[in-house]
Amino acid sequence: MNISIILAHPDRSSFNHAIAQTVVEQLENNGHGVFFHDLYSEDFDPLLIGKEIPQDASLPQIIREHCKEIREAEGIIIVHPNWWGQPPAILKGWIDRVIRPGIAYEFPEGDSGEGIPAGLLRAKAAVVINTSNTEPEREKSVFGDPLETIWKNCVFGLCGVNIFHRRTFSTVIISTEAQRRQWLDEVKAMIDSVFPNEEDHDGTT
Repeated sequence: MNISIILAHPDRSSFNHAIAQTVVEQLENNGHGVFFHDLYSEDFDPLLIGKEIPQDASLPQIIREHCKEIREAEGIIIVHPNWWGQPPAILKGWIDRVIRPGIAYEFPEGDSGEGIPAGLLRAKAAVVINTSNTEPEREKSVFGDPLETIWKNCVFGLCGVNIFHRRTFSTVIISTEAQRRQWLDEVKAMIDSVFPNEEDHDGTT
């Protein structure tokens, strides 16, 4: 399978980067192809300008490449921190510019955008991995876990990816090295569960 991985964290020494590296290595160990983008290191421009909004707009080459990859991906993995209950702005801009009509979803003929769109993404599953400095109980009881709604319902559910997994690691700021190693082992197990070894899955050796 070809898996698209999107990482959004500005600090290359962050635990997010360690997660993304673990994800890439485990996918490759399992025989999958990987499209990997570190949005910050690539200086991805998150600004959606007016002339890009129409479905038939002429898009910059880099956006066309992102659209092609996400459209062809058989699995999608997003890694980012929880900032104010939202993805970092650079990742929100990636959603705005890449998760486009005609690429990720479409409205029925005659619908001007007021109805319920049909998803176009071919990905069989999506995984979102977050880091947070908020205790899980407080995240759910006080804030309502908005990232779950954003990714499961507003992005992947709308775009036709119905198998969705999400894991949040917290509280990162006070975590120990041993705890982070354990979390990375959980990441490996999650990848093995959702995107297992291609040979094992096919029953071949």
